[in-house]
Amino acid sequence: MSERNGAHEDEWRPLRRRVYELLDPSIHTFWDRVVHTALIALVLVNVAAVVLESVPSIEARYARLFMVVEVVSLVAFTVEYLLRLWTAVEEIPLTERSPWAARLAWARSPAALVDLLAILPFYLLLFEPTDLRVFALLRLVRFFKLVRYSSGLASLVEAIYVERHALLASLLILGGLVLTMATLMHLAERAAQPDRYGTIPDAMWWAVVTLTTVGYGDVVPITPLGKIIAGLTAMMGFTLLALPIGIIATSFAEVIHRREFVVTWTMVARVPIFGGLGASDIADVMQLLDSRTARKGEVIARRGEKADAIYFIVSGTVEVELVDGETIRLRDGDFFGEIAILTGHARNATVRACGETQLLVLEAHDLERLMNRVPEIGRRIRAVAHARAPDRVKAGDAPHERLAEPPETA
Repeated sequence: MSERNGAHEDEWRPLRRRVYELLDPSIHTFWDRVVHTALIALVLVNVAAVVLESVPSIEARYARLFMVVEVVSLVAFTVEYLLRLWTAVEEIPLTERSPWAARLAWARSPAALVDLLAILPFYLLLFEPTDLRVFALLRLVRFFKLVRYSSGLASLVEAIYVERHALLASLLILGGLVLTMATLMHLAERAAQPDRYGTIPDAMWWAVVTLTTVGYGDVVPITPLGKIIAGLTAMMGFTLLALPIGIIATSFAEVIHRREFVVTWTMVARVPIFGGLGASDIADVMQLLDSRTARKGEVIARRGEKADAIYFIVSGTVEVELVDGETIRLRDGDFFGEIAILTGHARNATVRACGETQLLVLEAHDLERLMNRVPEIGRRIRAVAHARAPDRVKAGDAPHERLAEPPETA
């Protein structure tokens, strides 16, 4: 039975892989953008519909339109969720698990839970009628689906996660200060205002409002000692609130700065030379790669320059202009720049992007580290270099000994 299930999974793998790539926001081909843009637009329309429905006159006038939007959204988001669940086995960290174990692991991820909550309220409403206002509130969860597609929102979530320990420490300090100042204010004001400061929990409301510098003015001290404590509390609030804000701002700036260079599992797996590697090997490869997006007409490598990197094409097309005037095109999955690095000579071709092209970049000094860390990659790169060398290396460019060695066989 298990062999039959495995054969069935393999039969659908090409289609499943393509669907996975269409839904993966790290891939930037034309149809990927179409799918992502459509889903983003649908989320924004849903949020706008929920907000406008809260206005009675608008809701009464466009009730049918709002219902159409909800039905279309429900169908689209349900299909999206089921497709993501089906293609979860293509996610590199989960490929070593059984199909159902991989899908279960994906279903427990934060992004999957948001996707589920985006459709669950409607189906619950079919079985258990409830307050429609609660249903509308749950529909706003769909807004958080944008985290998957928005680099800004994703960066903020990542920044908070990276600094979670520092933020927790700041919150503990702030909580301790709230408790301390509330206790002091309780002792100072309980006789004068027993209805407002008679207990420490009552005084904690004042401490929170004062430390956050909101100052509603609904609860204020009237004794001299109480006013001194309030002044100290307000001044400490400025200092302590700056801690988490500064932590998040600094981390957010760092994440935004490096987000363009984030390499994802899917980007690496799309390059055939990395295909078939296990999750641990791909994790090693990811540590050495950067990503880069080249615009149409941009020169990526220039003839005569010193070779500084090897490039792997994730999506797009590049044109290679050789010394003899011949031009060739390389597409998704191809790589270039390895000959100059392996021979130790200057580049003998100019490479420019034919359109927007997503690249993975491996610095020259990291190539040997990669070959040593993942020997299979070294064998594959040498094999391609040997096949290309007669046509790419011109007279006087004697191959480096690493290139001259016959490629190893598996």
